[in-house]
Amino acid sequence: MIEIEDAYRYMISGYFGVMEMDSYQLKEYVLQDIKEYITQFMRQNPSSSFELDNEIEHIKDTYSLKTKLQDALLVLNQMEKPPIDLIIQIKRRLHERH
Repeated sequence: MIEIEDAYRYMISGYFGVMEMDSYQLKEYVLQDIKEYITQFMRQNPSSSFELDNEIEHIKDTYSLKTKLQDALLVLNQMEKPPIDLIIQIKRRLHERH
């Protein structure tokens, strides 16, 4: 079973994965949607032991691009209306890295 803190981490990592998609024209809108999704999830599933600012910096600095892109796919697929064109671009980018 996935821990709440692990869910926070992959969502944050996914946010950074979408940030890497400079070729996507509507990136800023999707980032805002992901931010709102994460905020809502954190409100509904609070954790007193999670240090958000420290975790953000850790994820930003240590997670690989591949991990961030894979996490972006997880987050996007959980959203109500994910942008299919962005999902396809992320999958292509992951495929090209192999």
